[in-house]
Amino acid sequence: MKTIYLAGGCFWGVEKFLEYAKGVKETEVGYANGPYLNPTYEEVRYKQTGHVETVKVIYDETVLPLSHLLKEFLSVIDPFSLNKQGEDEGVQYRTGIYYVDEEDLPVIQSVISEVEDKFEEKSVVEIKPLENYSRAEEYHQKYLAKNPNGYCHIHCLFRN
Repeated sequence: MKTIYLAGGCFWGVEKFLEYAKGVKETEVGYANGPYLNPTYEEVRYKQTGHVETVKVIYDETVLPLSHLLKEFLSVIDPFSLNKQGEDEGVQYRTGIYYVDEEDLPVIQSVISEVEDKFEEKSVVEIKPLENYSRAEEYHQKYLAKNPNGYCHIHCLFRN
């Protein structure tokens, strides 16, 4: 199994979307790449801590290669929108790909290059090693499964 962390605006919809990808074994929402561990949702949302809402994705790369996973992810976000996805706005909603395996970096860069070439525009997706990841509060985990009519910035074709 491999792990990658993906940020694409509000983590509720990104998590729900990725759960349906064949080869994804587990998802979890949390906060990443801020200056410290264990921020609260209120701190991230209202106090501009610098953390980003992120989905931890554990996947079987023999079933779902990283390049395919990233293309799926990029198909439901706007990789050219800075700190904004749907109605969600702020640094905590920036787009990002955070890796834990340095060997993933060339794959990530290649997929982003393909997107930039296709649209002839420079992506604002942040590509960095993962730092300070903390699991979000329990009520955020599988939020849209618990709250089928909850807000989602992704066109929620997968509503229950």
